Amino acid sequence: MLPVNRSRAQPRAGRSWFSGMDYTDSRQKPHFLGKVLMVFLLTAICIIVLKQSPGYNGPSPFSRHEPGVTHVLVTGGAGYIGSHATLRLLKDNYRVTIVDNLSRGNLGAVKVLQEQFPQPGRLQFIYADLGDGKAVNQIFSENAFDAVMHFAAVAYVGESTLDPLRYYHNITSNTLVVLEAMAAHGIKTLIYSSTCATYGQPEKMPITEDTPQVPINPYGKAKKMAEDIILDFSKNNNMAVMILRYFNVIGSDPEGRLGEAPRPELREHGRISGACFDAALGIIPGLKVKGTDYNTEDGTCIRDYIDVTDLVDAHVKALDKARPKKVGIYNVGTGKGRSVREFVEACKKATGMDIKVDYLSRRPGDYAEVYSNPSKINRELNWSAQYTDLEKSLRVAWRWQMSHRNGYGSHLAMDS
Repeated sequence: MLPVNRSRAQPRAGRSWFSGMDYTDSRQKPHFLGKVLMVFLLTAICIIVLKQSPGYNGPSPFSRHEPGVTHVLVTGGAGYIGSHATLRLLKDNYRVTIVDNLSRGNLGAVKVLQEQFPQPGRLQFIYADLGDGKAVNQIFSENAFDAVMHFAAVAYVGESTLDPLRYYHNITSNTLVVLEAMAAHGIKTLIYSSTCATYGQPEKMPITEDTPQVPINPYGKAKKMAEDIILDFSKNNNMAVMILRYFNVIGSDPEGRLGEAPRPELREHGRISGACFDAALGIIPGLKVKGTDYNTEDGTCIRDYIDVTDLVDAHVKALDKARPKKVGIYNVGTGKGRSVREFVEACKKATGMDIKVDYLSRRPGDYAEVYSNPSKINRELNWSAQYTDLEKSLRVAWRWQMSHRNGYGSHLAMDS
């Protein structure tokens, strides 16, 4: 027999096999380690991206109901009144979603609110137009709202006489879109921002909630139509509805966080306080008082001026008292009328400026005298106006104006 060579076969150079695993030799290790490192880095990047995605830690807090937390949709929350209401809601530990198309609102106000309440799940802003029913329905689908505060509206009497269809679309039609979304998604609580303009020119003062509503300008008519739609809708839907008809709003946040910053192109339609401040700042040459022949003591219009801080307090109290199958309608005012001449004198004192005043003919759609009887809201909601010093409210608002010469576009530090 031939002798058999029993020596072990030598493995092929550069490769060995063990349990089906292939290991390269030491000369190829750097290439292998590079691949491992690349896989590790890609995995780490994926984890970081996932952690930053909304769904990583489960649903957004805005998309789910949470015991003990009331989630309020604030339409028009980037506007003057809506932003102050949002501030108060956040201060009272509500969860808030603002929906605004910024046609009249200010993104700067939203940024201030986000800086004040940066904690997750407190505040979100959604840019959308309430006239877009599909977008509104999607917002309601993706968020778990408990209540709606509906502020969003164009709100200048003079402008409404020049462009009435805009007002009917923006106020009446958009309110219908909001109600349809509420019905589709089972939201039963509505706090509606209405106006004393729905009363028109009443025969006697003060105005109560039972005063006949006979509006005389498109703004008041559009709001009255929206109210009627809300009331009809609520009858068959177990709604908790609060309608607040408020008077002339002035002032700003006492702590100086928010103020009124209307767009420059709207100055001619703006509130008298804004016109006074513009005249004091030299933005306009003087104040134009429209109408000196009204049937009042000094010939100028008489109005009930309500501080915005009191106004938002009324909204929060209304939300707290809202109950299913009940409708509450309330005037929100001080119960005291002040003439335009009185207002101008208070503004001069608040600003320290000798404001030039031009007296002109009446503005179309205005009425002589409007002030409230707030006894119903005093009694049922335990609310009463606290900021009733006209000059002081104007001084607080003037201070914000002085420290924000360009509205929310800039902030100038002011000494105390």
